[in-house]
Amino acid sequence: MMIVKATRDSEAGVMPHQDLIDAMMKYNEELVKAGVLLAAEGLHPSSDAIRLSYPTPGGKPVVTDGPFTESKELIAGFWLIEVRSREEAIEWAVRAPDPHGGGDGRIELRQVFDAPELTRTLKP
Repeated sequence: MMIVKATRDSEAGVMPHQDLIDAMMKYNEELVKAGVLLAAEGLHPSSDAIRLSYPTPGGKPVVTDGPFTESKELIAGFWLIEVRSREEAIEWAVRAPDPHGGGDGRIELRQVFDAPELTRTLKP
């Protein structure tokens, strides 16, 4: 998963300029043509979000409405790609346009567990 980190602008609901939208659409088309794109979405700001936290084991979750602080820790969007290696994921990520178009974009790469891998890691 290529995770696009939020910025102050994305958290303020500032929409990208048309040239950035066009660049993202072109990039998405390249991912589709290569057969690696599973999903790609932008997310609304955390002011529209809800967070559930579980302060006690077995207890009821606490529901908190956004917005949430620390925009650098929040997610503004993502691409879910299926590739053969870490190196291929990096190759695709470095080809992505700056997700915020102003030089402050950040993309984090995280591997998704597949079901067999997850069940092997479960502890009794």
